[in-house]
Amino acid sequence: MTDAFVISKAPRAFDPDLAQDFLAQANGLDRSRAEFLAAIVGTSPYLSGLIQKEYMWLTGALDAPQQAFHEILEAVKACAPDDLRSGLREGKRRVALLTALCDLAGCWSLEQVTAALTEFAQSAVDKALKAEVAKLIRRGKLPGMTEADVATAAGLSVFAMGKMGAFELNYSSDIDLICLFDETRYERADFGEARQGLVRATRNMCATLSDLTGEGYVFRTDLRLRPDPSVTPVALAMEAAERYYESLGRTWERAAYIKARACAGDIAAGERFLKTLTPFVWRRHLDFAAIEDAHAMRLRIRENKGTGGSVAVPGHDMKLGRGGIREIEFFTQTRQLIAGGRDPGLRMRGTVEGLAALAERNWIEPETATALTDHYRHHREVEHRIQMVHDAQTHRMPKSEEGLTRVACLMGMTPEDLCRDIATRLDAVHALTEGFFAPPGLTPQAPRPDLPETLDRDVIARWRSYPALRSDRGARIFDRLKPELFARLAKTANPSETLLSLDGFLKGLPAGVQLFSLFEANPHLIDLLVDVLGTSPALAEHLSRNAQVFDAVLTGGFFADWPGRDALQAELAAILARESDYERQLDAARAWKKEWHFRTGVHHLRGLIDADEAARQYADLADAVVACLLPVVEAQFAAKHGPAPGRGGVVLAMGSLGSGRLNAQSDLDLIVIYDPEGAEMSEGRRPLGVRPYFARLTQALVTALTAPMAQGRLYEVDMRLRPSGNQGPVATSWASFTHYQKEEAWVWEHLALTRARVVAGSPSLAQDIEQFRDDLLARPQERSKIAHDVSEMRGRLAAAKTPAGVWDGKTGAGRMMDIELMAQTGSLLSGRATGDVYAGLSDAASVGILSSDQADRLRAAYRLLWSVQTAGRLIAGQGLSTVTEGEGGAQFLLRSAGYDDLASLQSHLEQTYDTCAEIISAALQRNEEGNPT
Repeated sequence: MTDAFVISKAPRAFDPDLAQDFLAQANGLDRSRAEFLAAIVGTSPYLSGLIQKEYMWLTGALDAPQQAFHEILEAVKACAPDDLRSGLREGKRRVALLTALCDLAGCWSLEQVTAALTEFAQSAVDKALKAEVAKLIRRGKLPGMTEADVATAAGLSVFAMGKMGAFELNYSSDIDLICLFDETRYERADFGEARQGLVRATRNMCATLSDLTGEGYVFRTDLRLRPDPSVTPVALAMEAAERYYESLGRTWERAAYIKARACAGDIAAGERFLKTLTPFVWRRHLDFAAIEDAHAMRLRIRENKGTGGSVAVPGHDMKLGRGGIREIEFFTQTRQLIAGGRDPGLRMRGTVEGLAALAERNWIEPETATALTDHYRHHREVEHRIQMVHDAQTHRMPKSEEGLTRVACLMGMTPEDLCRDIATRLDAVHALTEGFFAPPGLTPQAPRPDLPETLDRDVIARWRSYPALRSDRGARIFDRLKPELFARLAKTANPSETLLSLDGFLKGLPAGVQLFSLFEANPHLIDLLVDVLGTSPALAEHLSRNAQVFDAVLTGGFFADWPGRDALQAELAAILARESDYERQLDAARAWKKEWHFRTGVHHLRGLIDADEAARQYADLADAVVACLLPVVEAQFAAKHGPAPGRGGVVLAMGSLGSGRLNAQSDLDLIVIYDPEGAEMSEGRRPLGVRPYFARLTQALVTALTAPMAQGRLYEVDMRLRPSGNQGPVATSWASFTHYQKEEAWVWEHLALTRARVVAGSPSLAQDIEQFRDDLLARPQERSKIAHDVSEMRGRLAAAKTPAGVWDGKTGAGRMMDIELMAQTGSLLSGRATGDVYAGLSDAASVGILSSDQADRLRAAYRLLWSVQTAGRLIAGQGLSTVTEGEGGAQFLLRSAGYDDLASLQSHLEQTYDTCAEIISAALQRNEEGNPT
């Protein structure tokens, strides 16, 4: 950016005679600058007075305006206490003049102009505050403070709010400040005296800035944005302010803190305070209730200020009126409030930056952001021209012909063109923003819907007793939703059945305002809700307790392609890194997992993915959770007991997770293996022996995965596949694991190893385990013995577990576990750790346990059984016997399995079980007798 005063546009003179008089007396300026200033003198009485008063300074300042501005700031910093009032007013005059001229000439952009005004304001505030604090310290009125504490204003932080916080001060703006002090800087016994002194410093600072003297004023100062200003002092303790916001803070105060910035005094303490307010300002979940709050606020402003109604440019309030600046700011800030808790990238103070971030993250159309940005800048430019005429803190277009003409002259336009352009822009802003705040259905007087005849009125009548509908606001929003909700219910396969599912959903909701507001702002989510309610009671029950997962539908590319394990792991690791508290990390992991888990369920429910793809996605998700939580648990454990001895440990996934195939209700089969490399103890504050160290670390990991917390639990964990089962230690040493597998393991344990897979932990140990497993499985096996042992195992399983009916595709002869056992047998005899069922069946055919035809038939059967099992778990959770009770669920089950009616599917399943059992039994008997296929 060049530091040169280049005139790219120029105003017209309202009074040509005044302009000519100035030109006649101008000296020391070239012709173009003189004519530029003459037009301003002939239009703005305020700027004319500044030009005359600062003429000698101005002629040099225009040669290098950026340098001149920085010299003003340096002069403020160097100003002696006795000259402070005069020095600040001189600085304000010069900044006002310099920014006005650079603005009118097109030399500085809007952002440069507002930033310069803001920088001067915060320099003035900081200087005035510290001067008052220094006086108090010298007089001993701030206990415990010394001259060294002046640099941090003795713990008093000044927060720039509104436009000042966002570096958007307008030309004649007052400044909105909140003053809070860090009470921890003072002894408890000194608190009252310290507060009294800091209140006095705050009042005196404001007087220094806002008192009107013969030299004018610096800034009108407004402290009313502080908590409960009618009863609180002008300087509050940070702890008291934090308690207020946590318990009583309102939506408009949350919006105000979007732009808040520590600008003077103790900046570090101010930034710490703002960080503590993050949960208050930025809600963890999408906050569509903010729309109604903002809309109500807009209506109150219009009523109180008389700015509603149609647009007539003369007299129109460019800030608060229809289509004005505040409409754009409300639109931007409300959108930020909705999603900023989930996406830190939306937490921008500036309006233009906020619009750009919203467009980049697909919350608004890029065209909308571009248009509103253009209108915002133009509105602000007009606002500045209005204020430049008389230095009046007004945002209203003049009503008189003279006033309009003066503003038009400063814009370089005719009054007619200016009014026409402004009217067009105001209408455009209104059209772009009004629908967001007040869509057609968003009216408190929405008519009560007629209930479809098929819906049970007794069920609907009890809804008002549910927690989600007890508040007037929640009930009012829900009443507005009913027409759409009932219309969609009527179109489901069984409306009465879906109504009962909706009833259960509503009954389980702890609160309704946020969720109902989300549905109102995004009606397409009602379709998704009704889909879930009409298909999967288990998923509907989950939703009632975890309604925030609907947030995921609106963010992060809900219907985009699956990102894969590596991307998921990177995303979760970044989320956990942002949380410093261990329990918050665990809750964050739970919330994240629920969203992705819900996404996979919805994709499966809607036919976007099949059962095999759902299996992979659920497994990828579990892999990412375990891989990211292990280092978090290790760090928490190491803080007390020291880092893991030796190479540390790994988590070995077994069973379904090992094969990369989970359903919606799967638990995780895990083994923890560690290698202390000869170490006997950990090294930490409370050292532990190697065995108890890894045993307790493993228990901590299991707790991290299974403990019910505010966000629920992650997974159930089963560790019975470890050596010696439940009788053995929960963590196994590398030496013990290798010895056991080579010398003591049963055949079923080697079969289980064909599906083993390291998912987290020490890379070098993981590599050694994988190599050991491969070498172990590659050893020659006695086919007849393996077949005999597998046959016995099938018998024990049949005695221990009976199928839960025809829809249980997992347990029983000829069902999934039976086919998986055959696939593992094929992998073991072929010496390969494929993990995959389909590949294992191919191995069984390649070594002659099965014929190719038999392998194909088992593969097709497994695919069918998996589709039934996965759909059943999604529909009914653990209760597979109820999988066909709901019409919607039954339709999904048929669609997933590829059948037209339940009778045909049931008949085919029974035949499949018999056929597969027959194939497997015959194959094992032949191989046990030494007669392979």
